[in-house]
Amino acid sequence: MPLNSADEMKKRAAAVAVRAVAPGMRIGLGTGSTAAYFVELLGERVREGLPVVGVPTSERTRTQAEALSIPLTTLDETPELDLTVDGADEFDARLRLIKGGGGALLREKIVAAASKRLIVIADESKEVGVLGAFPLPVEIDRFGAPATRRHIERAAAELGLSGEIALRLRPDRHAFVTDGGHLVLDCAFGAIHDPEALAARLAAIPGVVEHGLFIGLATAIVVGGHDGVRTLGRLDQA
Repeated sequence: MPLNSADEMKKRAAAVAVRAVAPGMRIGLGTGSTAAYFVELLGERVREGLPVVGVPTSERTRTQAEALSIPLTTLDETPELDLTVDGADEFDARLRLIKGGGGALLREKIVAAASKRLIVIADESKEVGVLGAFPLPVEIDRFGAPATRRHIERAAAELGLSGEIALRLRPDRHAFVTDGGHLVLDCAFGAIHDPEALAARLAAIPGVVEHGLFIGLATAIVVGGHDGVRTLGRLDQA
């Protein structure tokens, strides 16, 4: 059945992903408009009696999950998860992602790394041949932010990358602050042909808390498109 809007694509992808949830699972709950559809569907299954426990990746997701009566825990209490389901701002054919458009990339990456599997749900507009059309979010500490920004510029230049690095602002023009109390720089580098190299350079910079390149974490991507839903990678447990 053809899907005619991005919302329909996201909902259909979320419906496929929720079928991967089994009784007793410990689940990471992603952040963003697409992940919210998954959380909504999971709440319906919980109301039907499915026993699961969730770890939200943001306060926004926590609020949604609590409203749906999804039992919640923390990584302190449950440091190993069976599955995380989250969205992405971009993905490529090698299951590499750019995430962080919603400002929760640090917690999203911590939760994903604590999970045996990461299923990403997205509409087809998020698929790219080369990562970088979406500005790369980099979460930084407030202390020494201008110095950290200069280090990021130099690291990018060493890889032949350039472009505007903008401090993310709220609608009121004050700096956006993450749930962890950090700032976000949105780096419009354009095509990132070697995301692994850039990830390594960014991770080595003092002041960079985390970057939005998610490499080697996704085990499957469920893509909603005009012609239906398709999957990259494996939905089942490897």
